[in-house]
Amino acid sequence: MKILPVEKIREADAYTIAHEPIAGIDLMERAATACFSWIAENLNEKRKVYVFAGSGNNGGDGLAIARMLQQKHFPVEVYLIGSEETLTPSCRTNLDRFRNIARKNFRFLKEGDPMPVIHPGDVVIDSLFGSGLSRSAGGFAAGVIRYINDCHALTISIDIPSGLFCDSSYKTAENPAIIAADYTLSFSPPKLALFFPENDVYLGKWKLLDIGLSREFIDMTSVKNYLLESQMLATRIIKRNKFDHKGTFGHALLICGGYGKMGAAVLSSRAALRSGAGLVTVHAPSIGMTVLQSSVPEAMMSIDSNEKVISMIPDLSPYTAIGTGCGLGMGEQTQKAIKLLIQEARQPIVFDADAINIIAENKTWLGFLPKHCIFTPHPGEFQRLTGKHRDDYHRVQLQREFSFRHQAYVVLKGANTAITTPEGECYFNSTGNPGMATGGSGDVLTGMITGLKAQGYTSLDACILGVFLLGRAGDLACSETGEEALVAGDIIKNIGKAFQTLYGKF
Repeated sequence: MKILPVEKIREADAYTIAHEPIAGIDLMERAATACFSWIAENLNEKRKVYVFAGSGNNGGDGLAIARMLQQKHFPVEVYLIGSEETLTPSCRTNLDRFRNIARKNFRFLKEGDPMPVIHPGDVVIDSLFGSGLSRSAGGFAAGVIRYINDCHALTISIDIPSGLFCDSSYKTAENPAIIAADYTLSFSPPKLALFFPENDVYLGKWKLLDIGLSREFIDMTSVKNYLLESQMLATRIIKRNKFDHKGTFGHALLICGGYGKMGAAVLSSRAALRSGAGLVTVHAPSIGMTVLQSSVPEAMMSIDSNEKVISMIPDLSPYTAIGTGCGLGMGEQTQKAIKLLIQEARQPIVFDADAINIIAENKTWLGFLPKHCIFTPHPGEFQRLTGKHRDDYHRVQLQREFSFRHQAYVVLKGANTAITTPEGECYFNSTGNPGMATGGSGDVLTGMITGLKAQGYTSLDACILGVFLLGRAGDLACSETGEEALVAGDIIKNIGKAFQTLYGKF
């Protein structure tokens, strides 16, 4: 799914109105109906609802929602920030429609007016400012936002929390006033702001609602940001034929493990096998021989000359994909081995964990990488590679620049894992859950991406499939264990089921 900047969303609205065709007020009604349906389904009708509306089209959405709730006998009060003269035409129409059925439940709210008494058990619907906000909320509007937040009522924002920017960071403003929503009902296509950690405290749980904007316009609009979905990934799966054999699906090499960290090698090799690689070989210190042969009998072993750490690399010619970093450590001998790997490999390499940390300490090695390598850092490892960032938007900019400069793919792990390409595109993941924040999840991802690369997937497809399927497997595991009890091994057990969801078999 494409992620559109705000100006393109406005163009999509206008194109839909002109080409569906549909009147602007009716498109607003469609958006409000989608929000109302979600609210009515999830809200106890006895809870009192306060709707705070602005004078623009976002306020019009809120007024239409208020009317629909009133008609369904929810107790509703509406407060509009502004005056009759400042209302957009659609906002004015929806104000008139609400006043026709509940005039006593509405009033304009201006500086100096008493604020309504809102209790923690009440509900606030925020439709003060929409996605088009270009400067920080100030004056009386900022005071209203802070008052709503201080009430600690259940707060539902329409499209985007008021005061939050869609395409840039709020951190550019000093002490910004932003609604801290419990839920955000946002309109498809999604906005970039939904995918950054710094906005989580304001967005709460967000739900994407399809209001039927022109598919033709969206399809012909070029963007750089995408949200991963099952539909776009199902067509990328390599089909298996009746007479295929293990050689058809490649040979993955994992250079990983060290004294006290052989579990990382076990997890990554199991994940590579579960991801479909025909053959998997693990190059590990000799101390890991018994552990790996007993824990992963399907994998083959390449034994390092050193007992406890990686100190060398094997002949790379038999392998179709290479992954390294899991459980490595950063000793001098291991660093020399990683340098030699970079110099001798002709295949793209998947770098994780300590392999990334080693490269971060030896940045000149980046100039010798094979094309289309894959880096899978967590935020701390990424910062060591690229330096500090001002905010999450800047971090993605640095991520794009790194991918372009080194012709590499970067998988920045976390909620809504972000994958950047050498062409400047960014793909945000839609699967996964907080239970996956557990030791070993990254090792599983490295194994999955390496296993996919071994089969002949492009670096891009290996990244987006690996990330999406990891999250889907984590979601399936979480449904069995709950978030607190989920461990990395549970994710591996569900990789097969995750694949089946793309085939429509599970």
